[in-house]
Amino acid sequence: MNIGMLWYDNDPKSAIGAKIEKAAAYYRTKYGKDPNVCFIHPSMIPKDTTPGPESARNSSKIEVRTSSSVLPNHFWMGINGTVIPSES
Repeated sequence: MNIGMLWYDNDPKSAIGAKIEKAAAYYRTKYGKDPNVCFIHPSMIPKDTTPGPESARNSSKIEVRTSSSVLPNHFWMGINGTVIPSES
């Protein structure tokens, strides 16, 4: 993903899945498409989550990936495979 939407949510009472759902709902409203990938900081992965394909997805089929370049409490949402069009 080369382009996407950055979402900030620092609510300590909400679970990570709920935060991703909220960001995805806003993305759908703003861009008219469903996001399918979300990058989060590695520290945001719950400690009781076992790594693997099942834990890397939420109920909306959004793939959750970690990246140390995304700040904690930020969610970089988008569509996998999106490229920036070149200007001619």
